[in-house]
Amino acid sequence: MTVRSRSRRRTATRAAAVRPPRRNALETINAAGAEEIFKGVVEVLNTVGMLVEDVESRAMLVAAGCREDADRIYYTEDVIRRALETVPRAIRFYNQNGDFAFATDDEIARFGTAVNCVQVLDARTDEYRPCVLSDISDHGRVQEALTHIDIAAALGYPSDMNAEEEALASARALLDTTKKPIFFTGHDEHGVRKIWKEMGRRVGGMGNLADKPIGLDLVGPVSPLKLGGETCQRLIMAARLNLPVVCYPAIFPGMACPLTLAGAITQATAESIAGIVISQLAAPGAPVMSGSSVMPMDMRRADMAIGSPEYTLAGLGAADVFRHLGIPSWVGSGCTDAHDIGPQAFAEASATLHGTSVARTALTHNLGVLSSGRTGSMEMLVACDEMAAMASAFGGGIIVNKDTIATEVIARASEDNSFLTDPHTLERYETEMWIPSLFQREGIENWQISDTGDLRARLKEKTLAILDTV
Repeated sequence: MTVRSRSRRRTATRAAAVRPPRRNALETINAAGAEEIFKGVVEVLNTVGMLVEDVESRAMLVAAGCREDADRIYYTEDVIRRALETVPRAIRFYNQNGDFAFATDDEIARFGTAVNCVQVLDARTDEYRPCVLSDISDHGRVQEALTHIDIAAALGYPSDMNAEEEALASARALLDTTKKPIFFTGHDEHGVRKIWKEMGRRVGGMGNLADKPIGLDLVGPVSPLKLGGETCQRLIMAARLNLPVVCYPAIFPGMACPLTLAGAITQATAESIAGIVISQLAAPGAPVMSGSSVMPMDMRRADMAIGSPEYTLAGLGAADVFRHLGIPSWVGSGCTDAHDIGPQAFAEASATLHGTSVARTALTHNLGVLSSGRTGSMEMLVACDEMAAMASAFGGGIIVNKDTIATEVIARASEDNSFLTDPHTLERYETEMWIPSLFQREGIENWQISDTGDLRARLKEKTLAILDTV
C-alpha cells in the first residue's frame, strides 16, 4: 500500500457534521491552468533554482538528483514529482483529549485565526497596545468558546517575554486555555522542538502526538527563492517526528515577485514546493501542507491590502494548484485593512469568508485581524465567528433529495395552506435556516425601542461575557 493510499484510508471516516456539508465548489484556476502554473514552477526551480542555506538539505537534494552551484540548488522535474507522490493528501488534527477535530479535506469549511500581530485591540479598554502574555490566555479562552473556530492561535506575541521564551510561553498559554488544536511559529528549530515536546507531554508522549497531532508549525521560505537554514531544519525535524508543518511564503507582488496574481502564485508555489521536497526527502509521507500568502500592495502608499479581493483570490488560486498536485493547503480570509471594527471591517471580512467557504480547501485562517495584519482583536474574532457561521451556511449549498423536494408536503398542505403547522416544517424550522446570534432581524418598530444597543455594543458584550465566564 502506498503512502497516498494509506492517507486516503486514514481520512475516509468523518465525524458527524454539526454544520451543513460544503457542496458548492468555487474554482478559480482550472486543471489546465494549474498544470500550466506547475510547468512554470518546474522551470523556475530548474533554471533559476533556490538559495538553500542548510548543508544537510543541500546534501539530500544533491543525493536525490538535483544540481548544486555554490549555495544554489537546481531542482529537477523528476525529483519534484517523486517528492509530490509521497505527500499525504490530507492531514487529520485532534484536540488534547484525543478526539478527532477536523481534516484538511473535510467537506465542512474550517476556520482559524492568525499569529503574531504586532499589537492588540484591548476588548476591555478599546486601547491599541502591545500584546502581553495574559492576552494570549484570553485569546485561548475566547477561541475555545467560539463554535466556528476549529484551530486556535495567538493573535499577538507577548512583548513582556524575552525572545527566547515567548514562543514556548505563547504555546503553553494557548494549550492551557483551549483544547482545540493550535498553530504556532518559533524562532528556530530548537525553540520549536520545545513546543513539540510540550505538546507531547500533554498527550502522553511524542508517539501519541505523531498519531494524533494537536499542533501545526508555520515555516516559510523567504522571497525571492530562498530557504533559510532554520526553515530547512524545522522541515526536517517535523518530518522525522511525523508532525504536521505548513510551508508557505509571505510574498509581495511587484516587490518580491511578479505583480500579476498568476506570476505571484507561480513563484510562491515554487518556493513552497522547494521546502516540501526537503520534507519528503527527510521522511517520505511526512505530513506537510502549504498555501500561498500573496500579500497585495496598494501601490499608492505601498501598504498591504489583505482586505482586498486579490488577497483571497490569490489564496484560492494557489489552493486550486495545490489540490491539482495533491498537496493539502489553507487559505487566508476574514481579515481587514481597517483599523477599527466597523463597516469596512465587516464588509471585507464577510466577503472573503464567503469566498473561502466555497473553496476546494477546507481550512481558512487569519480571522480576527485588523490593520492589514498588524492588530489582533478578540472582538473582531467573535464577529468573524458569526460571519464564518453565515459563510458556512452559504457554502453548504442546497441539499436535494426526496425529503427536501417534499412533494408529499406540497400535496398534504397545499389544500388548506397548512405549511406553517405541517410536521415537516415543525421538525426543521430551527435548523433549515441559519439563525444569527449577533446580527438582528427584528421589525423596525421593535428595533427602534429595543435596548440591545448597536452591533458594536453587542459584540463587546458577547466578548466580555466569554472572558468573564470561561
